[in-house]
Parts: sequence; structure tokens; C-alpha cells
Amino acid sequence: MNRTIVTDFLLLAAIAAVALPAAAQNGTSGQSPAEMRIAREVRHEIVMLPYLNVFDYIAFEVHGYDVKLTGAVTRPTLKTDAERAVKHVEGVEKVDNQIDVLPPSTMDDGLRLGLFRAIYRYPALEKYALGVLEPIRIIVKSGRVTLEGVVDNEADKNLVNLRANSVPGIFSVTNNLRVVKP
Repeated sequence: MNRTIVTDFLLLAAIAAVALPAAAQNGTSGQSPAEMRIAREVRHEIVMLPYLNVFDYIAFEVHGYDVKLTGAVTRPTLKTDAERAVKHVEGVEKVDNQIDVLPPSTMDDGLRLGLFRAIYRYPALEKYALGVLEPIRIIVKSGRVTLEGVVDNEADKNLVNLRANSVPGIFSVTNNLRVVKP
């Protein structure tokens, strides 16, 4: 029973990590009920994309009936799938798709695998691999790493940063992880 609660919490944190950051930075307190409904539905559509994985990060902002998509994905089809899904949300009039498609690179693919192992297979961080969607997103572009998503505490954020910097071949690590209190 407790494992189910932990898994549910991590799934909810992962959902927030995938699509919430750009919307959260603007603050939802000034949004109308229609904008908040659109934001909930857009978040749901993004999380349900079939090929979204730990190496993709999609964020969004809602301004009235317009949605701006940002982030980085490994597949060009994921960019178009995200736009198509968001366009079908009731009330959305315009979608500004600024999602960056990461260039194909065997070097970056190797770094992604190394980073995944260094972070998600480290005993103190294995708890983040329990959910359906991993809450720590690993974006690699030309040897430069950006970490997006959520962790439970500042110690985990620092540990993820240390683990990422321990992977050979990385030029730099930008740690954009946010601490979310359960």
C-alpha cells in the first residue's frame, strides 16, 4: 500500500516536471478559470504523448487562448505530435511551437545513456525511477547537459548534479531542477 502511495506521488511530480515549469514561472494566480482549464488539459495532452521519454522536456505557457510550447525533444515527430495534441484542446486558438529538436548525435546518445545510469541507477536516487514518468529530465545537446524537473530536497538536487558531472565527455551541466516539498 505504501509503495502505491509513493509511486502515485512520483507520477504526479513527474507530470508536473514534464509540463509545469514554464506555466508555473508565470504564476497561475492571475489566470482566468478558462486559462487554468486549458493549462490542465494541455498538461494532460503532453504527458500522454506516446514517445515522450526521460530525454525529452516539454514546457508550456498559456496566455488567454494561446499556448506557447518550449523545451527540447529527441524526435522531430514528438514536436509535431505535441503541437497537434495541444491544438485539439478545446478553447486553444493558437499554438506557438518553439520546441527545439535536438540534432542526432551518437556522442550525445552515449552521454544520455551514461547520464541515465549515473542518475537513475545510483542507490540514493533510485526512488526517482519508480514512477511511470521519470521526474528528472536529461537534455543533451552537443555534449552540454541540462537537467530539468523536480526532486524532493536540495541534497538530491546537488547529488544529481554531482552524478551528472561525473560522466566523462560532458562539457557542461546546467542544473534547473526544482525542489518540490511533498
